[in-house]
Amino acid sequence: MSAAPDQPAPASGLADRLTATGLLAGWATLKALPASLTAPLFRFGADRAAARDGAGVRQLRANLRRVLGPTAGPAELDAAVRDGMRSYARYWLETFRLPVMDHDDVVRRVTAESTGLEYIDAALAQGRGAVLALPHSGNWDVAGLMGRRRWGSLTTVAERLKPERVYEKFLSYRESLGMEILPLTGGVSPSEVLKERLTAGGVVALLADRDLSRRGVPVTFFGEPTRMPAGPAMLAALTGAALFPVHLSYTADGWRQTIGPEITLPGTRLREQVHGGTQAVADVLAREIATAPADWHMLQPLWLADLPESRRAALGDQR
Repeated sequence: MSAAPDQPAPASGLADRLTATGLLAGWATLKALPASLTAPLFRFGADRAAARDGAGVRQLRANLRRVLGPTAGPAELDAAVRDGMRSYARYWLETFRLPVMDHDDVVRRVTAESTGLEYIDAALAQGRGAVLALPHSGNWDVAGLMGRRRWGSLTTVAERLKPERVYEKFLSYRESLGMEILPLTGGVSPSEVLKERLTAGGVVALLADRDLSRRGVPVTFFGEPTRMPAGPAMLAALTGAALFPVHLSYTADGWRQTIGPEITLPGTRLREQVHGGTQAVADVLAREIATAPADWHMLQPLWLADLPESRRAALGDQR
């Protein structure tokens, strides 16, 4: 399964403590400040980060180069990276401020900009569950808030991070939005709970665009090989739930969800359905990410070509 998106990567030692202190301070102070003050500060910080061109920014550049294609020139790529960092900073500012925002207004605005909600409505009306497969794009928490309000339930999985107080803060934050969060480790098997929720006609949302492990399903994404999580297609195949690709992006002053039609799992064997369904999800996400590249917050290696040779060999890369 995939963890809830946009949580900080696990750290250790001093960096671990500094990360925790910064995040908790952000929640304590930024939500009390007016957006007219904080938004320019976060935009400035994003531009500074893009200019410093650290490891995460360089990886974002490499990822966006694939999305934009070979015809994109240096200026277009530079603009995409700058806008990508601004979008990522906007996500974090909204994370700190969402608890004190008017949730009724947020739900109204994101619903007005969403397409394909009727696909999920129809599946649930038939008594089926719905698996939502999402990339690291836009604002997942806003989408979760709307989904919980519209469908009555929304369950996902979160990696148990260190330090524990950061994990607990993210847990309480997302639970305050109405989502059910299952720990990836250290508790009841999340896959069993997710199957129960889907069998009961609930909604499960999982990240679907990165799983560079032996458990990941080999796919082609923007013309290059990588691996993506088996969880969304696997759950749909095992429970009969409908599988929907969902893309999240920003408008100038709001949020957009684009929900694709149900993906039909090919074949009759579980392996065929999982591999074919995962590739189908990858194809839809690629098309949607290309419509809003800056809102795809992928600052980590994604394609096998960006991994060290030893890591690729361990994954069985056959390129």
